[in-house]
Amino acid sequence: MNAKRLSNRSTAKPRAWQRMLSGRRLDLLDPTPMDIEIIDIAHGLAFVARWNGQTMGDYAYSVAEHSILVETLFSRLNPKAPAKWRLSALLHDAPEYVIGDMISPVKAAVGPGYGALDDRLTAAIHLRFGLPATLPVAIKKQIKKADKISAWMEATQIAGFTTSEAGKLFGVPDVSIIGDLTIRLRPPIEARNDFTNRHQILLDEIG
Repeated sequence: MNAKRLSNRSTAKPRAWQRMLSGRRLDLLDPTPMDIEIIDIAHGLAFVARWNGQTMGDYAYSVAEHSILVETLFSRLNPKAPAKWRLSALLHDAPEYVIGDMISPVKAAVGPGYGALDDRLTAAIHLRFGLPATLPVAIKKQIKKADKISAWMEATQIAGFTTSEAGKLFGVPDVSIIGDLTIRLRPPIEARNDFTNRHQILLDEIG
């Protein structure tokens, strides 16, 4: 009997789902749009620290805060972009609400498995909010450009990088796009609420 139980345990599939605060049960390996809720995304991202938490200040710089900044920068780079692409920018790191934020060197070490998981979650999140599972290449490039500007800002303002180091890693940004934007460090709940509010505003614009 004991041997049989041990055998069953050894062949059982590992748990691949997570219970979310909304009550949803999200299957990380086979996510569906019906299991995606913005309250879960916003809450999770507000408590995920960028830069592995190695930033200055009394609060971690969260992925939620970063996402708001990237959407702002994307909108400045593309002032005529429709709301659906601005929403895509806001949600560009949304999968990290369950898989966390990994710095680039760690992603490279983990290999293609991380990217495949990210892609599946991204597709489910996009479909949940009426976006195409896969974004047009031109839009992805513009979001990536905004993401790199945000990374440069974060690196130089709160992560201890020199402008020279940040420029080599993320490129030298157009300062006119940055303008009056500065990095904000504040309680997670404030970032969560602003992320949720911005998401709703963009959904309303899409109609």
